[in-house]
Amino acid sequence: MNTRLASLAVTAALVAAGCTAADGANPSSPTATLDVSAAASLKKTFTAIADEFEAGHRGVTVRLSFDGSSTLANQIEQGAPADVFASADEKNMRKLGDLAVDPEIFATNTLLIVTAPGNPENIRSFADLNKPGVTTVVCQPAQPCGTATDEVEKRTGVTLDAVSEEQSVSAVLTKVTTGQADAGVVYVTDARAAGNKVATVSDPAFAAVLNSYPIATVRDADGARLGAQFVDLVLGPQGQQILREAGFGAP
Repeated sequence: MNTRLASLAVTAALVAAGCTAADGANPSSPTATLDVSAAASLKKTFTAIADEFEAGHRGVTVRLSFDGSSTLANQIEQGAPADVFASADEKNMRKLGDLAVDPEIFATNTLLIVTAPGNPENIRSFADLNKPGVTTVVCQPAQPCGTATDEVEKRTGVTLDAVSEEQSVSAVLTKVTTGQADAGVVYVTDARAAGNKVATVSDPAFAAVLNSYPIATVRDADGARLGAQFVDLVLGPQGQQILREAGFGAP
């Protein structure tokens, strides 16, 4: 009888382990958490990619943190939990130095002007953002969207008189969609995600300023193995399709 009970106990333990262990995670743990820090402009796409990752990795939860790339890089340097970092530019990835393991470019993006629906201030170009009475918001220079805006200023000879500099591109978009500003400079993908909440205006100078997005696992992170699998998903056909549909350019 004792032998039979022992056998049943072993069988039950094996079944439980098979049902709860996360694919690609430590089999001794019933669940695993993957921490992904990603640029604010990736919120929609990386949320979708995280859903796909969780569906294919039983027991794994992807914990996403979105903010300006410079802010995230600073947080990682200071020890914030991160297994994967996806930046909106290469400069902030380089800031991590050896902490970033084999960064790879996975997408590109360009700038676009957003205004209130109907473009009530009749903005037609980058220079029009300085029209009298027009309130414009941009990203802080340390953030990739701010760096790109600075480059457009140099190329056009137009220095914007912005009413505020935000720490992320999503904050710029919010200022426009909530009526706190007449116009803002964001990425093409953010404008597309906003849909009919905004009108869009392009400028020929934007095409020459391309942001390349790198992704890397973080050295010595607890979830390095799962992180590498997440990076593979982003770089693979499924992740690339999600990014293309959102308006991101090819690497």
